[in-house]
Amino acid sequence: MNVWGTGPFENEVGAAFAQEVQQDGPLALAEAFEVALDPDTDFLAAEEGHRVLAAAQILAAVLGGDTASLTDAGLRAWVQDHTAARAVQMAQWRDLAREALDRTLGPDSELPEQWEDSADADTWRAEVQRLRLQLG
Repeated sequence: MNVWGTGPFENEVGAAFAQEVQQDGPLALAEAFEVALDPDTDFLAAEEGHRVLAAAQILAAVLGGDTASLTDAGLRAWVQDHTAARAVQMAQWRDLAREALDRTLGPDSELPEQWEDSADADTWRAEVQRLRLQLG
């Protein structure tokens, strides 16, 4: 898996997820959160964690109307198109997103393990915590 930064879209999975959301619509966000919170999943794979981070950033952009953190122009346009129309429906996923972010940071997740020995580990954790705070 290719990672080039600490942000939600600065890896192959996050970038691909941005495209998936544009194609499949807002339910892709809920699906990313639900997969991460599946009680039958003992260990959250890095790929699923990356999807949660990207989905949470998109949700935060839709709910807050701020697209500055979205690196893909197509995704920014998609969010702007969906902010007013979908914000009410998507607001119900706020708690789900926070729970999924907590799982992504938890001991049963591969992502913290991957970042553990990196010089950017603290930056990555701060980015995830910033995103969690942004969701309320």
